[in-house]
Amino acid sequence: MFSFLVAATALVATHASAQSTQAVKASNAGTSLTFIYQNNLNATDDVNHRGAILLDPITAAEGKAACAALGETLLPASTINSHKADFVNSLAYLEFADLAKDGQQFYILNGVVTVTESPAALKVSKNNQGTGGLPVLCSQSSNQNGASNAQASSANQITIKSTGGTYPGRFEYSTVYDKTGQVITATTYGSNCAQQYDGTSAESCLFMNIQTPFIPKAGSKKNLRPVLMSIYSGGFTGGNSGPNSGLDTGNLASREDIVGVHFNYRLSTLGFLAIPGTKYKGNYGISDQVTALRWVQKNIAQFGGDPNQITIIGESAGAGSVRALLGSPPVISEGLIDGAVAQSNLGGGVTLGLDGDYGTTYSSYLTLQQSYAQAGQQIFEGVGCNQTSLQAQIRCLKKAPWQDIQSLPTVARYVVQDGYYVNTEQLDVVNTNGSTADIPVIFGTTADDGASFSNFPPATIKNEAQGIAASLGISQEYARLIIKSGLFPYYDTGNLTLDTFNVSQRVATDKTFRCIDEATVYAGATSGAFEKAYYYTVTRTYEGYDPNGLGATGLSQGPISPAYPNGNPKEPYFRLHGADLGFTYGNQNPLRDANDLKASQLISGYFAQFAKTGDPNPSLECLQVRGYTNTTQGVKVSGPWSEVSSKTGSTKNLDWPAPTVEFPDLPQCAFLNYSIGYYLDSNRG
Repeated sequence: MFSFLVAATALVATHASAQSTQAVKASNAGTSLTFIYQNNLNATDDVNHRGAILLDPITAAEGKAACAALGETLLPASTINSHKADFVNSLAYLEFADLAKDGQQFYILNGVVTVTESPAALKVSKNNQGTGGLPVLCSQSSNQNGASNAQASSANQITIKSTGGTYPGRFEYSTVYDKTGQVITATTYGSNCAQQYDGTSAESCLFMNIQTPFIPKAGSKKNLRPVLMSIYSGGFTGGNSGPNSGLDTGNLASREDIVGVHFNYRLSTLGFLAIPGTKYKGNYGISDQVTALRWVQKNIAQFGGDPNQITIIGESAGAGSVRALLGSPPVISEGLIDGAVAQSNLGGGVTLGLDGDYGTTYSSYLTLQQSYAQAGQQIFEGVGCNQTSLQAQIRCLKKAPWQDIQSLPTVARYVVQDGYYVNTEQLDVVNTNGSTADIPVIFGTTADDGASFSNFPPATIKNEAQGIAASLGISQEYARLIIKSGLFPYYDTGNLTLDTFNVSQRVATDKTFRCIDEATVYAGATSGAFEKAYYYTVTRTYEGYDPNGLGATGLSQGPISPAYPNGNPKEPYFRLHGADLGFTYGNQNPLRDANDLKASQLISGYFAQFAKTGDPNPSLECLQVRGYTNTTQGVKVSGPWSEVSSKTGSTKNLDWPAPTVEFPDLPQCAFLNYSIGYYLDSNRG
């Protein structure tokens, strides 16, 4: 689970990644650095594997000195011999990917190593280590295997030159700039953006983390890797890109040979306050996302990433961000993204009653006036800015402590139609007029996404209709329509509240997530608004955000028993909102059974492959060369992940294996659309 570099690169100033103010011992001035490691995504097995650092062709003597500058040695033959399977596959992949020529020799300690084909094997031999140049394999001695335990030291820091960005002030838009000459320590994570209930928050927070398996020789643009940029969730009021965010891309970087990026953006009122008739048009958090994309396009090549292969991925509010960016004029006109993944996007729609649906606020963008009506004067008054002049109120708000602003009961959290970053009410997936990025996309949900957005019925309910009404916040009349439809079956286990909740969470999953997202990918795929579109449902998750503390009962990971101390995924459990990230990023831990690991390898491989090619289907030949046996088998058994091409899909159920199915709950979505209209009409008299 090792990644070559974790760089907390500031968007607030020019920076040099993984650099301190002390004299550094190494840089990429004379050679590229490639981290090779046979990552099987099993953290408990890391102690049984070894990696290496690959340098460009130089003499053996130069190689010895270069390894020493990195705090390492030439790779000992004993390490190779004791981990032959790892190095066979790692070196064979270099040849397969044209990162090394066939039959390439590599300098190691007191010899050379060569990988042979048919069958693949390693040959370690003595060599006079003359003046000829060969690629060099250095040892990789760190046993730090994740963002939470990685520690930079003076012995393993390197220098990379790049430009930074600026954070000009409160309620201003961030921009990228070209100031040079500063040295910034970038070996630890930066502060989280200001938010309630977070002791590590700060206003100066626009930091970016880069995890890469490859650092090119300074000035070189060869062999750049695809980039996957993660956008965090949190309802636009919380979240971060820190080591515990769930978005750590170290595993994907090392296993899939891509560059991972995750970054902070401003939240809540400091990120989204919109004031009509002024220059304060909101969407500062969205502007931070665009600034991050611009920075990456300009600078990521220095970190081994390809600026022409940038895929964004986000879950929940992160998926809402992806949706907004897909229709953002500067993103489209500047060609800032080449692929997009929206996980558990809150699409919403008309709700089961007379009021708006919570999910709608993430995909249907308010006007400045609408946003201000919901979160405007309430904010000024909440911090005591009660001046009669609006400009005076603004000056007062700018001076107020951020803790007071972000802790108010009312905060701004709405993406708005500001006229620059967002200029439409919704993402246009019908027209092909350039208002939507014409790129490949993936949308999808967890199987029970709506469970986290439903109330657990009180113990006092007497029947199913009462429970559904209480859970969904609708009338019992409409609850009876749901029951009468027969489309949301009630499974009588003898537990009225749990059985009722199982019905209501399925309704919530459809009305808030599934129906709108299925419609989005179908419309965008058939209209041509998207270059191509894929859809999925995650049917294997682990412990997400759940209602009423259900995790304690095993309902969010499977029943707990001595045989399954972390839950039994073979038994029923809720596949909750946000509980799929461990499988998306290959970070699932703990592993409940053997299929958890296989699913993590397969699912994360799909998303990484999409970042590489715009198609989630991995190459079987590449998988076999890399020795990814479980994923090879999973791809063969699962069959191809096909594009959405009709009203029925097709789509994937992401698990191990991952079968191809039709869109789920099509009759249910049709019922909800029809019955909502019927219900509204009948209540108009």
